Amino acid sequence: MADKAKRQAQRPQSRRPRVRHNVTAAIGADICGGRFPPGTVLPRESDLCATYGVSRTVIRESLKVLETKGLVHGRPRVGTLVLDRSEWNVLDAQILEWMGPDVLSTELLSSILEARRTVEPAAAFLAASRATTQEIADLERACDEMGDAEGDLEAFTAADTRFHETLLRASHNKVFQQLSSIIHAALSHALHASNRAAVKRDEALHVHRDLVDALRMRDAGRAEACSRNILDLAARDLSSLIGKAD
Repeated sequence: MADKAKRQAQRPQSRRPRVRHNVTAAIGADICGGRFPPGTVLPRESDLCATYGVSRTVIRESLKVLETKGLVHGRPRVGTLVLDRSEWNVLDAQILEWMGPDVLSTELLSSILEARRTVEPAAAFLAASRATTQEIADLERACDEMGDAEGDLEAFTAADTRFHETLLRASHNKVFQQLSSIIHAALSHALHASNRAAVKRDEALHVHRDLVDALRMRDAGRAEACSRNILDLAARDLSSLIGKAD
C-alpha cells in the first residue's frame, strides 16, 4: 500500500489543469473571435474532443469555466449555446485577452469611459478628505513613473493604471475599493488605448499631477475637477483612435 501511494504521489498531477486551461482559452478565443457566433450551438462534445484533441472530461470542465464567464450556457436536449455579447463578463481579464482587436471596439471603450466618468470624480472628491499621506505619496510615485516612462507605452500605462486604482482605494469607499480590483483589466486596456492614441503624454501627466496637488491641499472641488479633466483628455484621445479605426 505504501508503494502504491508513493507511485500515485509521483505521478504528474499538473497536466490536466494545464490542458484544461489551454483548451478553455482556445474555445474562449474561438467564441470571442467569431468562429462560434452568439446564438449558435457549439458542436457536440465528441466533435469538440476531435477539434481540440482532448477528452470529454476536459471539454466539460472547460465549458463549465466558460459558463461562469457568461460566454455559454448549457441547455438539456439542445446543447451548449453561445450567449449574446451583452451576457459576457467583459471585465474578465481572460475575455478581454480573447477578444483581441475587438477590445478596442467603440461600444466597449465608450462603456468603460462612461463608467469611469461616473465613479472617478466622486472617488477624487472623497479622497481629498480621506486619502492617507501614504496613498497620496503612492499617487505621486505613479506620476513620477509615468514621467520616467517617456516613450515606453507599456510602462506608462502600467503606472497610469496604478494611479487610477490607487485613487479608487484612496476614496475609502468600500464599493469603490472593490471596483479597483474588479475593473483592473478593463481599465488597463482602456488606458492603453487612450495613451497609444495620444500625440504627446505630457498633457495627461500634467493633469494627473494637478490631481495629486489638489489631494495634498485637501481641496475636494478641485480634485473632482482635475479628475474630470483627465477623463476629458481620455475621451478626446479615444475619439481620435476610434476615428482612425473607422
